[in-house]
Amino acid sequence: MLEGLKNISKIPELQKRILFTFILLAVYRIGAHVPTPGIDTAALAAFFEQAKGSLLGLFDMFAGGALSNLSVFALGIMPYISASIILQLLTVAIPYLEKLSKEGEAGRRKITQYTRYGTVVLSLIQGFGISIGLENMAGPTGASIVINTGWAFRLMTVITLTAGTAFIMWLGEQITEKGIGNGISLIIFAGIVCRGPEAIINTFRLLASGEMGIFFIIILILMMVLVVGVIVFVESGQRRIPVQYAKRVVGRKMYGGQSTHLPLKVNTAGVIPPIFASSIIMFPATIANFIPHPWMKSVASLMIPGRVGYEMLYVAFIVFFCFFYTAVTFNPVDVADNMKKYGGYVPGIRPGKKTAEYIDNVLTKLTFGGAIYVSAVCVLPSIMISSFNVPFYFGGTALLIVVGVALDTAGQIETHLLTRQYEGFMKKGRIARRR
Repeated sequence: MLEGLKNISKIPELQKRILFTFILLAVYRIGAHVPTPGIDTAALAAFFEQAKGSLLGLFDMFAGGALSNLSVFALGIMPYISASIILQLLTVAIPYLEKLSKEGEAGRRKITQYTRYGTVVLSLIQGFGISIGLENMAGPTGASIVINTGWAFRLMTVITLTAGTAFIMWLGEQITEKGIGNGISLIIFAGIVCRGPEAIINTFRLLASGEMGIFFIIILILMMVLVVGVIVFVESGQRRIPVQYAKRVVGRKMYGGQSTHLPLKVNTAGVIPPIFASSIIMFPATIANFIPHPWMKSVASLMIPGRVGYEMLYVAFIVFFCFFYTAVTFNPVDVADNMKKYGGYVPGIRPGKKTAEYIDNVLTKLTFGGAIYVSAVCVLPSIMISSFNVPFYFGGTALLIVVGVALDTAGQIETHLLTRQYEGFMKKGRIARRR
């Protein structure tokens, strides 16, 4: 691995990409500390101190702490993710969008453009809901969070938060295009990782005050190491379907006659299902938190991480998005047709429709296992940790996203190294990248 790190310095293009990524992530972190005007930051911080372990605390984790001080990036990247979910669901239902998705790069750009428009619309709705809610909120001492209420504050907040989300969206796209790794995932990754030092300091503070014993901390660390180990093991797991290519003569040359395999990942969807599931739950629950109505407050109280209602809904969404995202990104019929076109077949399976059915059957079983794994990693540690009142950002969702994004980014760096005939991070094997 050290040899692979040394080889990075030998590729100027890779160095520029990594440096570009770090600079844009630094810009994102700086913006997360620029507060929205008209807010009493002390009263807001005191309010969020009480909200730790709740859904607002989870939203603040994904926003990298930007919500707790209502910075210009307070909405984070979640409106973009919600818009992406809506567009992907509509792609299956609307023939025009389905046609665009099959038109290659031009169609993808058009869908991306629609996703941007959807992001702005959702940001406007969420920003307005938050501005209304802030006017009716107060800190523990009774101090109003908004200094001067009224339409001037609401419009300023809506415009500021929407512009912030649009800028984050642009940062993510720039990282994906000119940097290294998936920009949107890296922004979420940066938001979670930046809370690490605070979590460590709070843990030592609890230890010093006697609220948490050394034995419990050791158990907590061992559990985190175990979860990370499980994530790395499963994310690297594959089911390899053997593929044989028949010999064929083209002119005076003979092609084919070789054996290979079709790799199917255990968790094809990666970290997308928990991110999508969190986004779907957060959107209505966050609005409910800011609306001072008894019925809305009761809904928000049910949507607290660690409670049965929230965890059941969270698992249901994770399972759904595991199957949905796999179906969108991997088409067994197209794979079987391409294999048949080039003379490939699975030993013992007829080419064409039978091969597609066989691949689909294997993929369904893998996806079901992957969905159970993702649900267990995201839910079980969170339930155990919330039972002991440990800060929520130690939960399984954060660990899955951090480890998954790190593996994905390392895989892309590995690919850059190997394509230029440099030794990668691993002498034996490869870091598997997601589709």
